Amino acid sequence: MRGLILSGGAGTRLRPITHTSAKQLVPVANKPVLFYGLEAMREAGITEVGLVVGDTRPEIEAAVGDGSRFGLQVTYIPQSAPLGLAHAVLIAEEFLGDSPFVMYLGDNLLKEGITPFVRRFAESAPDALILLQKVADPREYGIAELADGAVKRLVEKPAKPKSDLALVGVYLFTPAVFASVKAIKPSARGELEITDAIQHMIERGLRVEPHIVTGWWKDTGKLEDMLEANRLILGTIERDVRGDVVDSVLEGAVMVAAGSRLERCTVRGPVIIGADCTITDSFIGPYTAISDGVVVEHAEIENSIILDESRISHLNVRMADSLIGKHCVIARSDSRPVAYRFMVGDSSQIGVL
Repeated sequence: MRGLILSGGAGTRLRPITHTSAKQLVPVANKPVLFYGLEAMREAGITEVGLVVGDTRPEIEAAVGDGSRFGLQVTYIPQSAPLGLAHAVLIAEEFLGDSPFVMYLGDNLLKEGITPFVRRFAESAPDALILLQKVADPREYGIAELADGAVKRLVEKPAKPKSDLALVGVYLFTPAVFASVKAIKPSARGELEITDAIQHMIERGLRVEPHIVTGWWKDTGKLEDMLEANRLILGTIERDVRGDVVDSVLEGAVMVAAGSRLERCTVRGPVIIGADCTITDSFIGPYTAISDGVVVEHAEIENSIILDESRISHLNVRMADSLIGKHCVIARSDSRPVAYRFMVGDSSQIGVL
């Protein structure tokens, strides 16, 4: 079995972070989202992986390389434009050949990984295995309608959903899917939809098996989902303090990488702090992930993600529910006249008290 990971999306819902970084490389608990998918492939025994890439290929290739650090052989498959999930399957046909394969969306996270689903696919031998989970707003997803436990119909982002079972971003196929991706036409939004391809397989009389996921699943394309994924993963960490801790209190599951220094701080886990950080006279609250080289002084932070080399300084109120990009500065100024002073990029959001 081979793997196919899709990493070509533009990440418009995570702007401005994705103006300068591929959305699949935005970290959750200090690890790029894409790396979780690569590790899941290896854990499932899959070693040959095709990575579908778009405009952010140089950045993704720099991060992943040839895949050997993950125990994988990675082949890069360029996609000229984000023309749909089924289009990604189409352009990967030469790489996939006659092997069954797992298709994994590179900005998704699954608590269970993919090992149990790969095992079930091998045992049950359907033409396709789709993963489903109940969602609050089915209009935002591809939706499956079931009848007597079988897949009856698939609809992409229906205006009036007849089901609340969304397609999770992991699919398992035999090569039979290629005939269907070649047979369908682009949707109204100009994409070859994987839901249409799977529906075509059903109409061909092929066996499409559903499986309802019981563990958590997160599409990290939006800020609130990114923060929720961060909370879920941080909830699994164990205490591991390797940096210097001076006159500070660490409560619960706290990870501090080597080279970091905490002075006169209270850290209430679960929290992860990367390497070479300097944190002084501050409170770091639960579900916060701080990447390498960050400086925090006289500030309070919780339920947030702070990326590399940023500085948070002298804030009068607690910062919460935030995603801060690389090399950012958020600081209180004593200069006169007293005023808010911002330098803000496109698509930014700022909440002011």
